[in-house]
Amino acid sequence: MNANLDIVPMQEWIQTGGKPLIIAGPCSAETEEQVLETARRIKAEGYAHIMRAGVWKPRTRPGSFEGMGEPALKWLVEAKKETGLPLAIEVATPEHIELALKYGVDVLWIGARTTVNPFNVQDLADALKGVDIPVLVKNPVNPDLALWVGAFERLQGSGIKKLGAIHRGFSNAQETKYRNSPMWAMAVELKRLFPQMPLIGDPSHMAGKRALLMELSQRILDLNYDGMIIETHRDPDAAWSDASQQVTPEKLGEMLRELEVRNANYGADFSDELAGLREKIDNIDRELLEVLAARMSVVEKLGEYKRDNNVAVLQLDRWKQLHNDRANQAKGLALYPEFVEELFKLVHLESIRKQTEVMNAATA
Repeated sequence: MNANLDIVPMQEWIQTGGKPLIIAGPCSAETEEQVLETARRIKAEGYAHIMRAGVWKPRTRPGSFEGMGEPALKWLVEAKKETGLPLAIEVATPEHIELALKYGVDVLWIGARTTVNPFNVQDLADALKGVDIPVLVKNPVNPDLALWVGAFERLQGSGIKKLGAIHRGFSNAQETKYRNSPMWAMAVELKRLFPQMPLIGDPSHMAGKRALLMELSQRILDLNYDGMIIETHRDPDAAWSDASQQVTPEKLGEMLRELEVRNANYGADFSDELAGLREKIDNIDRELLEVLAARMSVVEKLGEYKRDNNVAVLQLDRWKQLHNDRANQAKGLALYPEFVEELFKLVHLESIRKQTEVMNAATA
């Protein structure tokens, strides 16, 4: 994927004193009292650089709480006056942008349900022409890197240079322990394409439940993300939306203080040891590629055999057997079954492609 974006460094629009950026606040702004109390308690803990809150809440089905709208913006302005914390909210329509700018919101973000639709993103980009404001873009609901990149390109086309990415995970096609599967490789690839892009993790939406927040937050920091956006509420169990993934401001402070922030770089003393370990990895990777090439050679012969005997390429029972066997082998080798499952999905898809190629070559 060829892409080029002119992005203003995060440090030019928010100062964090060299620490990871923390955006904290409730999933939804529910009442003036709730907003102000939560803001005061966040401020007292001292970890947040920006306060967040949902003003408009796009829900899967109508009838559930969909945000308080413009009145909530007035509450947030009061919270900003009292605490000095800049404000960040989600916008999904040009009208949302107009109101956010009217009330002096400092940072906007585009949600996952909006990112997935290029028409919606373009409407937002058009509404932002001539506006100098940081805009963060959550990954689309489904794992589609091109859609994510396309959103940044549309915003850049309207003159927005203060851009950042929020990695909130992807919808699950099957049951997992996470509300949204992190699929870390997608965010890492985005960072590879745009090293200057601020990358912010959203452990709340990945987790879906507060018991997993610590684990995911540490992983985010281990991968050297630029910060996190986390939901915190004065009374999480009574929250009007996403109650199970929110924590009190004090619990969040306790968790953040326990996290380890890793060094992005290393000194000369570690260079030789790292170089040696990386060389071992390079050698093992070469062996992996040779094994994959050998496997594909056998797959090609398998395709020829199926062709000569008029057998369909896809054998569902065989795939189920392979899937179960490899997952069980992974457990015995101290590998994550989920990782092995994803790996062999790719291997199997390539095997099908190769066998289909053999079939088509025979009938061309």
